[in-house]
Amino acid sequence: MRLTLAEPRFLKESVSIISDLVTEGRFRIGKNSMQLVAMDPANVAMVMFNLLSSCFTEYNIDKEMEIAINLSNLKQILRRVKPEDMLSLEIGDNKLDIVMKGGTLRSFSLPIIDLEEKEQKIPELKFPVSITTSSAILSEAIEDADIVAESVSFVVEPKRFTIMGEGDLSQAKIEVKADDETKIEFDADDKVRAKYSIEYLKKMISAAKLTDNVIIRMNKDYPLKLEYNLVDKLQLAFILAPRVEND
Repeated sequence: MRLTLAEPRFLKESVSIISDLVTEGRFRIGKNSMQLVAMDPANVAMVMFNLLSSCFTEYNIDKEMEIAINLSNLKQILRRVKPEDMLSLEIGDNKLDIVMKGGTLRSFSLPIIDLEEKEQKIPELKFPVSITTSSAILSEAIEDADIVAESVSFVVEPKRFTIMGEGDLSQAKIEVKADDETKIEFDADDKVRAKYSIEYLKKMISAAKLTDNVIIRMNKDYPLKLEYNLVDKLQLAFILAPRVEND
């Protein structure tokens, strides 16, 4: 196996984001993409990563394979890659060899680990509400809500998307109206509302550095799905369990 990236930031940034949620993960390297599906230790969030073969300048595999890696360690190594470097991945003697070729030739090795956990299956979820908007709009709204609260409510109506954070005495409310930048697909009988952890959302919205747009899928008191897609490059998505009200 030999995989080479001319734009290493796609792997570098993705691993950095994923490692904030999951410390170890299993990559499945197939004929069309390098994939990872993992659940965070608290079983609150799932991450789904797909780096397409069209993103690579060299994508040679003899057969489909799986390799489990400590993502925190991989993140530390990838932090050393420069934007102009060519980044290559190869399988050595039960280890992953990472080669950075630029002004110098640098190589690192990471052990392939044994993961006892079962392969994660992506749940089948149905979302009557879908919002496509700027990544920056969502990121700013979560950062606003974070000032006053630990959780945030998403409230969606046919032509409006509202994000609210409420603390003991303070409140933040951000209204986003449907327009050319924000498109709302709404197939519900009434407005849809659900509450989510800001701590987790802050980790997920880091994916805004990869793409300008985000797709938000949700339902009433139902898991949230965030999708960050870059055509012919990558897909990075998250599923987040709702916070249950104690009313």
